[in-house]
Amino acid sequence: MDLKVLKCGNCEELKLGVHAMALGLAALCGLYNAAAWLSRREQHLAVNTVLYAALIAFEQQHVSHHIAELRRPQSAPEPSTSVIAEVAPAVAVAVIAATGIAA
Repeated sequence: MDLKVLKCGNCEELKLGVHAMALGLAALCGLYNAAAWLSRREQHLAVNTVLYAALIAFEQQHVSHHIAELRRPQSAPEPSTSVIAEVAPAVAVAVIAATGIAA
């Protein structure tokens, strides 16, 4: 599959939003399971709390990565030779005209 969204540097805002939402949901579920475990002391609640803590750490890394990607300075693309070939005649005419006016 050659989807633009799957490549690094593309659609970073969308990716950040998805991972931030997953982080928030994992935090909410983890808090619920921790509170439930503290009141009921059932083993599955403790396991769920640990699993959500791992998911929170995982999603936090993704969120940090996407924020760093958004903050990274974007380099200007090098002009291609076709653009230079298109612009060169206009620049030459402008230079000749400026030389004629100055003389």
